[in-house]
Amino acid sequence: MAQDTRQQEAVRGDNTVKDPDEWTTGDEPMTGAQRSYLHTLASEAGEEIDDTLTKAEASKKIDELQAKTGRGQTDNGR
Repeated sequence: MAQDTRQQEAVRGDNTVKDPDEWTTGDEPMTGAQRSYLHTLASEAGEEIDDTLTKAEASKKIDELQAKTGRGQTDNGR
């Protein structure tokens, strides 16, 4: 049953993950959770974080730092 769902999502395109540039609230200030996680990742990566990032910018930075630190990796490579 789960495989059928995955196949259907592959056919129609899974829209549960949007590009942060397309978020309607992407220009709002980052959330507290984003700020906290960014500071954790930045500490591990030896980087500084700009606390004025938007939600979209923070999301992109999180992706970048996860790739750099190896955090947030799953079996599917993301």
